[in-house]
Amino acid sequence: MVQKKKIKTTIVSQKQIAEQVYDLWLETRLAKDAHPGQFVAVYPNHESTLLPRPISICEVSEDKRRLRLVYRVAGKGTAEFASYGAEDSLEILGVLGNGFPIDKAKGKRVFLMGGGIGIPPMLELAKRLDCRKQILLGYRDKDLFLQEDLARYGDVYVATEDGSVGTKGNVMDIIKAHGLAADVIMACGPMPMLRAIKKYAGENKIEAYISLEERMACGVGACLGCVCRTTKVDAHSHVHNARICTDGPVFEAGEVDI
Repeated sequence: MVQKKKIKTTIVSQKQIAEQVYDLWLETRLAKDAHPGQFVAVYPNHESTLLPRPISICEVSEDKRRLRLVYRVAGKGTAEFASYGAEDSLEILGVLGNGFPIDKAKGKRVFLMGGGIGIPPMLELAKRLDCRKQILLGYRDKDLFLQEDLARYGDVYVATEDGSVGTKGNVMDIIKAHGLAADVIMACGPMPMLRAIKKYAGENKIEAYISLEERMACGVGACLGCVCRTTKVDAHSHVHNARICTDGPVFEAGEVDI
């Protein structure tokens, strides 16, 4: 196993792309090892904020020298990140976690389903999958961040909670509204969305891989602060738990009790 190290990175650019949502490019050698569905732990510089913030990898540059992180400001740490600009530096730990199993989609029809800040990891995944991709995106309103980026790699369908764009409702409503079907699902989003996807996949006997969003402390599996209940016994803790930061964040839907 490659030891994860905290390294200094340089901000290439940053801009706001929706309400409280920021688009950040970092120059870092970690980009060459990044896999869709993985994440990095980003450390605030302010001494009053000690723990890193886990942020999913949105995209890797073609030359594999830069990482794109798209995140929502949710507290002091992410608010600090949003204040930085080009040439500023950030320390990150990575790359972390297990990503989406790309080989499972080969030659199949795939739903890529992203809800809210679970949309960013779908971009690098969409770029790397060589199959028929139906990209289902759920937003709060007409702030459709990353929609145009994703539309370059598959057929995009949008749902908004307020009905301002696309289907009114959520990603599951898109399936019903358009009569869509798939052989494999890969998804990231809030827990109610993932529960609905797990239920739908089970009822329709579809393979489903879901990325669990969770608060994390260490990001490397040492603190056991981000466990989820599983159907299998964890080799580390010897109970029906898995560490989202190291065993996940991507799991086969049937393996986790959500």
